[in-house]
Amino acid sequence: MPELSGVALVTGASTGIGRHLVEGLAARGMAVAGLARDADRLRTAMDEVASATGARTLAVAADVTDRASVEAAVAEVVEKLGQVDLLVNNAGLIDEYEVPVWEADADQWWDVVASHVRGAQLTIRHVVPWMVLRNRGRVVNIASGMSTRANPDYSAYSVAKTGLMRLTESLATALEGSDVRAFDVAPGVVDTPMTRSMHMWQGFTDWTPPEAVVELVAAIAAGELDQWTGRFVRAGKDDLDVLRATSPEDAARRLRLRPYGDTDPLA
Repeated sequence: MPELSGVALVTGASTGIGRHLVEGLAARGMAVAGLARDADRLRTAMDEVASATGARTLAVAADVTDRASVEAAVAEVVEKLGQVDLLVNNAGLIDEYEVPVWEADADQWWDVVASHVRGAQLTIRHVVPWMVLRNRGRVVNIASGMSTRANPDYSAYSVAKTGLMRLTESLATALEGSDVRAFDVAPGVVDTPMTRSMHMWQGFTDWTPPEAVVELVAAIAAGELDQWTGRFVRAGKDDLDVLRATSPEDAARRLRLRPYGDTDPLA
């Protein structure tokens, strides 16, 4: 288990994967700030982590889709804990109804997309400039298997996670030459209230252990997977030792069109 230092900022921190990440990073030595909308639940979660690990924690209630809220939240984190070394964009909604896109409520559909894509862009906007100035930092965007394949009943979530994956690659490309890196981490199917609410996982039992997600993010924070910047890795399937020993090339683990044949003019 790599020992870590510095400050982590995790969004969607009060429950589910975010809550596991907060505790896992704190147990490894990081000071951890958690962002979420429900102030009471967030404060309880962060206090529990501080008590269990002895780490410094901070609860900051914020809506990641609200620019002023994110700006104020990041400023509070920096004031109380210091500059952010690891940003984990985990917050995000799921489609309220499992219906084809033409039957989805338009406002709720866009709320889902905004929670993932606008939320990540806003935190990146207020955290990454300081990483660049200090020439160190890691950004993890929590991806999904639905980043890479369509789902007829979760169109908003699929669009959001695909957009987030492209955002990661755009960020990583812009950061080339620096010691600031960005990654897509798919957590697999972790047993959380969100996954339990999804019809597609009813009766599912082969859950991804939360610790596998924590270990992958911790390895990124420790700088052990830097060659995977701008690419997609998956907890519970990817072997960490293999990832550490592998340097991906070309479009490996990136979103690309697949040519229809050798004569495809877009190949």
